[in-house]
Amino acid sequence: MIRNSHSEERSGALIVGNFLYSSRGIRSICEDLAARLSEAGWPIITTSKYPGRIARLVDMMTTVWRQKQRYKVAQVDLYSGPAFIWAEAVCWFLRRIGKPYILTLHGGDLPAFARRYPRRVRYLLNSAAVVTTPSSYLLEHLRFCRRDIRLLPNPFDLSAYEFRLRSSPRPRLVWLRTFHSLYNPLLAAKVLAELVPSFPDAQLLMLGPAKDESVLQRFNQLATDLGVADRIQIAGGIPKSDVSNWLNQGDIFLNTTNVDNTPVSVMEAMACGLCVVSTSVGGISHLLENGHDALLVPANNPEEMAAAVRRLLSEPLLSQQLSKNGRKKVDAFDWSVLLPQWEELFATLVKFQR
Repeated sequence: MIRNSHSEERSGALIVGNFLYSSRGIRSICEDLAARLSEAGWPIITTSKYPGRIARLVDMMTTVWRQKQRYKVAQVDLYSGPAFIWAEAVCWFLRRIGKPYILTLHGGDLPAFARRYPRRVRYLLNSAAVVTTPSSYLLEHLRFCRRDIRLLPNPFDLSAYEFRLRSSPRPRLVWLRTFHSLYNPLLAAKVLAELVPSFPDAQLLMLGPAKDESVLQRFNQLATDLGVADRIQIAGGIPKSDVSNWLNQGDIFLNTTNVDNTPVSVMEAMACGLCVVSTSVGGISHLLENGHDALLVPANNPEEMAAAVRRLLSEPLLSQQLSKNGRKKVDAFDWSVLLPQWEELFATLVKFQR
């Protein structure tokens, strides 16, 4: 069981990130990491589950201080924008009380942020005992701030995903993300509209919560305007345990984002054997190989993305290759491979503190 901020357990590790699954239906990697470490016997303190930004920051800061006798090391998620400021504040406090910390880099916008504020980013990264990232893209583009960044991919439980080889895919499209402008869900509706003349039975399944209700409203209006609303099912947020069942209702996965890094949703789709068509933005080209385990297209281009889908529907050998190679790639992301590496990091820092 994960220890909350009132636990009386012996010293362990503090995980600082967005624990928002209970309030927003968005499960982050730090939540899975905390749960896995706890199951492995680590006393874990987490912060924060508050949905409001200010409340979340206050909880992070107070937990760092109030629980300082109950943890020896910390792990802090680092994003760009306002979230960077929160990480700066948390890490400043950790340094003041003498706690070493691991920084984990996330978000496709972080390299651009680092170019705008190189001194701040360089200082923060070099203040950490260890810096990790799930993305080779971030590793490459932030080396100018710190040379020894360690690559630790986003892990997940492969046993939870049923694999089906897509050798003859149907025009059943699936999208899984948060309804937010960064992830450009409207592109999925446009792609569907492009496909309907050639594939009258084409359908689209949209999975994920609405972080921005206005984006969901615009999506619904666009679908109506394009005449494809009756071909779209919007399922909303779904439990993590049901992701495999929902994904396996389709054969082709659309990743429509304008900014991206190492999206878990794409890896989940590959674990299930779906053929992936993705925009080639941010770290995507570092994660996926065009023509080998996915088809990559320019951002916000419905014609190009629809053309890639048509290839999959008309070239069964290509579809089979992408399906098979995608599953093979994500084998390296299983928790059985990556949890021991996380434990080694924490154990090394704890030992150093003694």
